[in-house]
Amino acid sequence: MKELLRTTDPTIIAYATALLQGEGIDVFPIDVNMSVLEGSIGVLPRRLMVRAADYHRARIVMTDNDIPLSQ
Repeated sequence: MKELLRTTDPTIIAYATALLQGEGIDVFPIDVNMSVLEGSIGVLPRRLMVRAADYHRARIVMTDNDIPLSQ
């Protein structure tokens, strides 16, 4: 698994997930429950993980849609 995206904005996570699933790339959101527990004040980021084999394709999808990626 590789981290593709890290953000405190839940709308970006939802948008990225929809884009990737539309391309047949499985996504795994991480830290969702911690983000909810902190009260939605935006302190703890959520992460979006993809399989290592899908990482390069997923980066292309994100870049084509102007979504900033984790380094």
